[in-house]
Amino acid sequence: MYRVYLVEDEVNLSKILVSYLEKEGWEVRSFYDGQSALQAVGEHPHLWILDIMLPDIDGYQLLRSIKEASPNVPVIFISARDADLDRIIGLEMGSDDYLAKPFSPRELVIRVHRLLERVYKSTPENSLINLYPYVLDEDRRMVLKGKEKIELTSKEFDLLLFFARRRGQALSRDQIINHVWGVDYVGSDRSVDDLVRRLRKKMPDLRIETIYGFGYRMTV
Repeated sequence: MYRVYLVEDEVNLSKILVSYLEKEGWEVRSFYDGQSALQAVGEHPHLWILDIMLPDIDGYQLLRSIKEASPNVPVIFISARDADLDRIIGLEMGSDDYLAKPFSPRELVIRVHRLLERVYKSTPENSLINLYPYVLDEDRRMVLKGKEKIELTSKEFDLLLFFARRRGQALSRDQIINHVWGVDYVGSDRSVDDLVRRLRKKMPDLRIETIYGFGYRMTV
């Protein structure tokens, strides 16, 4: 499921937009000021929708922070100010689209659809798992880092998917063996350590913690 973050200080408008976006099946989180949105930059949603005029910091400052944390994440600017100036500055800073107020909520939904489709390569959204800076495509059993494809063996992918579906959970070596190798597996649990080591080498930005004497956990 795609995660869309909306930053809009007009409460009534924000609620209307959230309603339209959620009807598309997306997970939507709304913010009414720049500071609260700034604290969520590290959560790496699939797409941001930013109002330029905010009560504390402006959308330009927020865009800069978003792009520093997630260079490839798509961003849509919305504003009631000078449309030409805001559009030019926003595009120069890395925004992907621009909507001038007033606009139809349906138009925003269409633009979000097009951006998500373009950036995430028309992949069905329920098959994508965001593990920033990686995107895991479950249906095609493929992992991307930006435009780079990460080559994984079948068992490496199975382990990655097992971690991704259980982010935040402590997983024992026995649980991992049963899932990746099967309950009939005969061998040492050191196979788990070796597989995790290989996965970490190929995907060094993964947040996998070692729980000594027990197993592993992928942090959110």
